[in-house]
Amino acid sequence: MKRYIIVLIIFLATSLIMIQAQTNSIHQFKVKDINGKMFDMSSLKGKKVLVVNTASKCGLTPQYEQLQELYDKYKDSGFTIVGFPANDFMNQEPGTIEEIKAFCTENYGVTFPMMDKVSTKGKSQSPIYEWLTQKSKNGVKDSEVSWNFQKYMIDEDGRLVDFVSPKESPTSDKIVNWIKSK
Repeated sequence: MKRYIIVLIIFLATSLIMIQAQTNSIHQFKVKDINGKMFDMSSLKGKKVLVVNTASKCGLTPQYEQLQELYDKYKDSGFTIVGFPANDFMNQEPGTIEEIKAFCTENYGVTFPMMDKVSTKGKSQSPIYEWLTQKSKNGVKDSEVSWNFQKYMIDEDGRLVDFVSPKESPTSDKIVNWIKSK
C-alpha cells in the first residue's frame, strides 16, 4: 500500500510540473513597446515569434536588414519578430527610446514590433529575459544572452523552442526551416 501511495505522489508531482511548464509561456508577459504603450504578448498567440535583443552601434546591427526581410516575407504566414533594444554589451545601445526608434526606421525601415529598452542579463534582467534564459521558468533549456542579436524561437503556443547565436544570420536555414515547419 505504501508503495502505491508513493508512486501516486510521484505521478501527481510530475504531472503538476509538466502542467506548469505547459501553461508557462511567453504569452503571460506584458511589456512596454517602443511607443511607450503596453504590449500584451498574448496578442501573439497562434504565431511563431522570433525574439531578438538589438543594438544600434554593434557590428551585428546590419542584421536589422535581414530581420526586416524575414518579417516581410513571413509576416502573413503566422510569424512575427519582436525586438528588444538592450545596452548590455559595451554600451552599444546608449540612445533614448526615441533615438532608437528613429534609427531603426530611418536606416532599416523596421516595421516589426519593437519594445522598450530592457536588460537581458545581470541583476536588472527583465522578467521576459529571465523566462527566455532559465529552464526553471521556460521548461525547456537554460541559456545565456552572449551578445546583441541573439535570437529566441517561440512556437505558436508561446513555448520556447530554441535559440540561435548572435552571429548566425536571421535568414539562416535553421530559422527559415523552423518558420516554414508546421
